Amino acid sequence: MKKMNTHTALLGSLLAVLSAASLSVQAQEVGRVISSTPIIQQVAVPRQVCNNEQVVSPGQKSGAGAAMGAIAGGAIGNSMGQGSGRAAATVLGLFGGAILGDKVEGNAPPEVRNVQTCTQQMFYENRTMAYNVVYEFAGKQYTVQMPSDPGPTVRLQITPMAPAPTQHYGNVPPPGSAPRY
Repeated sequence: MKKMNTHTALLGSLLAVLSAASLSVQAQEVGRVISSTPIIQQVAVPRQVCNNEQVVSPGQKSGAGAAMGAIAGGAIGNSMGQGSGRAAATVLGLFGGAILGDKVEGNAPPEVRNVQTCTQQMFYENRTMAYNVVYEFAGKQYTVQMPSDPGPTVRLQITPMAPAPTQHYGNVPPPGSAPRY
C-alpha cells in the first residue's frame, strides 16, 4: 500500500511539473537579417573649454623709497629748524622726503600673470540610438527596432498563443450550447 501511495505521489508531482512547463513553452528560432539601419540622433554634449591669457598689471611699489625719503627728510627738517619751528620743519621734511623718495624709487616693473578662463560650451555629436532591423522568418518580412546591431541573424522567441474566441452574430447560438429564449 505504501508503494502505491509513493508511486501516486511521484506521478502527481511529475504531472504538475509537466503542466507548468507546458504553460511556458517557448521555441527558440532564428531569422535572417535583411537590413540593419542605424538611427542617428544629434545629442548636445556640454564641455568645459579653458583658455590661458597673459594679463599685464602695473607693478606694486615696495614703499621703501617713500619711507627712506621720509626718514631722511624728517632728520634734515629737524636739524634745520629751531624752537617751535623745528616741529614744522620736521613735518615738512617728512612729507617732502616721502614724495622725493617715492619719485627716486620710480615705477615698479609691470607684473605679467597667466590667467585661465573657463566656459561651458555645447558641442553636438551624432550618436547611434538604435537600429531599424528588417528580418525574414518563415517566408515573411518583419521590422523591429533594436538597441544594437544584431549581425547576420536575429534570435526570435516564439510563444504559442491560445486561439482567439470566435464571435457569434445575431441570435445564432454557439455550437454545443442550448438556445436562449
